[in-house]
Amino acid sequence: MIIVYGIKTCGSVRNALKFFKDNNIEVEFFDFKQKSPTAEKIKDWTKKTDINILFNSKGTKYKTLNLKELNLDENGKYEWLCKEPMLFKRPVIEYGDKLIVAWNEEEYKKIFLK
Repeated sequence: MIIVYGIKTCGSVRNALKFFKDNNIEVEFFDFKQKSPTAEKIKDWTKKTDINILFNSKGTKYKTLNLKELNLDENGKYEWLCKEPMLFKRPVIEYGDKLIVAWNEEEYKKIFLK
């Protein structure tokens, strides 16, 4: 099962969902606006990929919260991700034991269109 985490209004998430639909790949969608991932889930993700890949330091939420001024270390980023899911780089995709972060059509083709 493929689980896509994100928000429906995000262009990258829309691109990913369209990719899966166009290729007849069934996915489950987890909306960050309706529910936050658990701290345990986020900890599991950080075992699969670097927290700096998960943490979106270029997004609007990061800027409006003035997080750059805090000069967050990895633990600080983890704590912020636990309380503010809009700080995730999107989409976050769980596929078996893999975690794919962000929209990259070429990477998706290699992973999902074998």
